[in-house]
Amino acid sequence: MNTDSKYSSVHYNSYLQVDKITSAQQLRSSDVGEPAHDEMLFIITHQVYELWFKQINFELRAIIRDFSARNVNEKNVGIAVGRLDRIIEIMKLLVQQIGVMETMTPLDFLDFRNYLFPASGFQSFQFREMEVMLGLKDNMRTTYNNKPYNCVFSEEKRHTLEGLEKGNSLFELVEDWLERTPFLDVGDFNFIAEYQKAVNSMLSREKAAIMSTDILTDETKQMRLSMLGDTGTYFAGIMDKARHDAMISEGKLRLSYKATLAALFINLYRDEPILHIPFMLLSRLVEIDDHLTTWRYRHAQMVMRMLGKKMGTGGSSGHEYLATTAARHHIFADFHNVSTLLIPRSELPVLPVHLRRNLGFYFSAVNE
Repeated sequence: MNTDSKYSSVHYNSYLQVDKITSAQQLRSSDVGEPAHDEMLFIITHQVYELWFKQINFELRAIIRDFSARNVNEKNVGIAVGRLDRIIEIMKLLVQQIGVMETMTPLDFLDFRNYLFPASGFQSFQFREMEVMLGLKDNMRTTYNNKPYNCVFSEEKRHTLEGLEKGNSLFELVEDWLERTPFLDVGDFNFIAEYQKAVNSMLSREKAAIMSTDILTDETKQMRLSMLGDTGTYFAGIMDKARHDAMISEGKLRLSYKATLAALFINLYRDEPILHIPFMLLSRLVEIDDHLTTWRYRHAQMVMRMLGKKMGTGGSSGHEYLATTAARHHIFADFHNVSTLLIPRSELPVLPVHLRRNLGFYFSAVNE
């Protein structure tokens, strides 16, 4: 008989500590003798948020650990994509939970709101951990009552957040990984030079097509040309490193020039087998940004529905503050911006055979 304690039986209730979880809802309205039915929903919803934040942060720490190595194991990139997929699915749930909260009416909320002061979602330490680990820096944040975002936490938790700020976030680690991409300048192939030729050729043909049509008025033609852009507008930064670096200094961009080139290369040549997983990784980062923005916006709309223009329980401007964070707290915006630089597949510079072989699998590329 196996007596090893690691194989001993365990009960569902004790394994999940169900009694501890289900006894953690203390209604303040009941404590003061005026029980409000919907306070239970309010507490449970926020407790579930905190559990999901814990899982997200657990996944982020694992990804950050794998990407902290100087040479990132290719296998770990695929694992990271899987973990980011999990985070994305959790974020979808975070948005959906707002719908559950909205089954509570504004009057239902007012039954117990006065008992919450000064508690606030601003005091969610795990949410701030998540933001910092993803790459939201202090200088990117909308000010909370003209005070540092971490002022609501204990000294120990402030030190933890400051330590995370000083370390490498997921944004910085992915940026560093992109800068090591080996395919941008290989032998006689210079990606940016070939890309510039392709852009100029594409723009010349499209401008000629606009000007030669007799369907459009002169005014409409000029508008179309303006929308089309040129190497002095949309493509200027990617054609000129100094200009790109100047935009970083001005706070208009964040991703380094070399990392931006790599992200562009991966997006343009995503169909090459070895670039499938890197493209998926970058796509997942963009999707996480999208879901975070959606969650912030839905949260802001819920607050507007519940409180109108009242201040939040934590002393913020409520809806106005939350709406501003939805508009400004984008972590991976530079990966969104790569879409501005994309050109049709038919316009892509042809890769040298030796480079295509390196980007493919040997058994499918060796005879090309």
